[in-house]
Amino acid sequence: MQILESVESLPDEESEGPAFRVHERLTVKYESEKHISLHWRSDPISDMVSDSVVALVLNISREIPKVVVESEEATKTEEENNKKAEKVIHALLVSLFGDVKFGENGKLVISVDGNVAHLDNKQSGNVESENEGLKERVRVAFQRIQNAVKPISLSVS
Repeated sequence: MQILESVESLPDEESEGPAFRVHERLTVKYESEKHISLHWRSDPISDMVSDSVVALVLNISREIPKVVVESEEATKTEEENNKKAEKVIHALLVSLFGDVKFGENGKLVISVDGNVAHLDNKQSGNVESENEGLKERVRVAFQRIQNAVKPISLSVS
């Protein structure tokens, strides 16, 4: 589960191992099996973000369960998880906006007070709507739902 809202995975060419940018202020780099490094410019907000990440890492590092999954099972499980995630995303959008239907090309059609937004939840998460307010509400809601349902991968390659 993703605790912090704005976490982006950095491209591999920017670092040797997995790395993440948190709230565009803090970079977390995987250094080895037991070490990570945090990099940030010191200011009150960045310091608070780094404190939160340190607390999160210390709580996680207490006891990490080891999970081994066969590759065939992982593929099946990933497909099942994607289907479940789509159902959860749809249900949460219905709870937030009411009228949410499946449209063409896998897009979701969200209607609120006569305004319509089209959400591409399969590919990019792009939102199209003539109403800028609805467009922004749907975009932010979808981003937050995605962060909760499909958090960033922490796998090491």
